[in-house]
Amino acid sequence: MIDVYSAATPNGHKIHIMLEECGLPYRVHHINIREGDQFKPDFLAISPNNKIPAIVDADGPDGKPISLFESGAILVYLASKAGKFLGKTDRDKFVTLQWLMFQMGGVGPMLGQAHHFRNYAPEKIEYAINRYTNEAKRLYGVIDKQLSAHAYLAGEEYTIADIATYPWLRSWKNQGIDWNDYPHAKRWFDEIEQRPAVKRGVEILAADTKPITDAKAMEVLFGATQYQRH
Repeated sequence: MIDVYSAATPNGHKIHIMLEECGLPYRVHHINIREGDQFKPDFLAISPNNKIPAIVDADGPDGKPISLFESGAILVYLASKAGKFLGKTDRDKFVTLQWLMFQMGGVGPMLGQAHHFRNYAPEKIEYAINRYTNEAKRLYGVIDKQLSAHAYLAGEEYTIADIATYPWLRSWKNQGIDWNDYPHAKRWFDEIEQRPAVKRGVEILAADTKPITDAKAMEVLFGATQYQRH
């Protein structure tokens, strides 16, 4: 049994979708990041960077429990455990991993900043809004070009690179994106959105998610609490 400590965010949804796609047994524990659950000692013991998601697999590679944080690492682990969505050959695996790293190093951080400065920053900083909106558009352009030649990001097979990237593009409107500019990415997005496991995955913990509107949640997520040593 895999215990998943998560929330209904893009990074959380990556793991929810992957577990649904793989059919591995799991149970979900909601980490309320608006209330500060991510700073509690029990969670920090498995996720020292105080970020969701994290997992504990009671049946680790050597038969002993293993805990993992960082969504990209968790996806690689689950793909290896299930024998799915990482590629069949060494070449396939390396191509998949490069597009996974593209998401982890570019799509997630940059679209997150675009979302923050366009929607949550207490003051509208034109330079920041323009910088991250333009970077979002550039990244969508990279994705669109790749998908103009391939069915999926890593080639002709659905992989963890797609599973990692899709949840971040669900907030396209808040990132200043017009799908008409990225027809190949839109085709891919619509196809993935219709996968039964994806539909189930994005509903996990969604009912527990509330808009970030109150001062306490804003402080916990973006204020001094985030930068204290815990």
